[in-house]
Amino acid sequence: MKKILVILSLVLSATAGFAQILKPIKIDSLVTISLPEKFTKKDTLGQSIYSSNGTYGYMVVIRAPNAENNAPLKKERDLNKVLQDYIKGIKGQSEGNTLNVRDTTVGHLKAKTFELETDQGAGKQVRNFIIIYTQDITYTFEYYYESLRKDLAQEEYKTYAGSLKVSPELKRTDQYLSMAKGLSPTAKIAIYGGGALLVILILILVIRKKKRQELTEA
Repeated sequence: MKKILVILSLVLSATAGFAQILKPIKIDSLVTISLPEKFTKKDTLGQSIYSSNGTYGYMVVIRAPNAENNAPLKKERDLNKVLQDYIKGIKGQSEGNTLNVRDTTVGHLKAKTFELETDQGAGKQVRNFIIIYTQDITYTFEYYYESLRKDLAQEEYKTYAGSLKVSPELKRTDQYLSMAKGLSPTAKIAIYGGGALLVILILILVIRKKKRQELTEA
């Protein structure tokens, strides 16, 4: 048993030693991410799809232009809804479970990251997603690996995801138009509470004035 563990350890160490080096690739003039040197690019229906085998996982980048008549998003909540609908669509196509859904930032932009876990009978597979939506383009970055390789794939995924860069030219206004956050709950309570108090004071003054007039007339 000890010999088997030693051999397995040596094999894994050797495999890690041959881990592929990722090199920066320009997805367009605004977005860059690192991929293995040998990757394929396909242009389908206006979409550009980059894909490559890593040492422990499979990487996919999709650059998809949005519809030309796509209405600009007005507020951050509109962006949140678009990203949530996107996640629901992916989950619906793959019949998997979404895990660790969270907001993040890439440059000035807001992005969504999550994992999709599926099992089609041959063991669990995990797909890590990073989604960036802009008014013109939606970018999808995916890293797919077998669940059993999680510990080995973790470092490669970190390198892949950490290499994602967007131009400082891209601002939040390229995602939604209004940066206004609106009033906080505390501010709303203060305003509405103050307004109600003012109304009560006015009523008290009116009633007192009316009573004084009645006493004077009497």
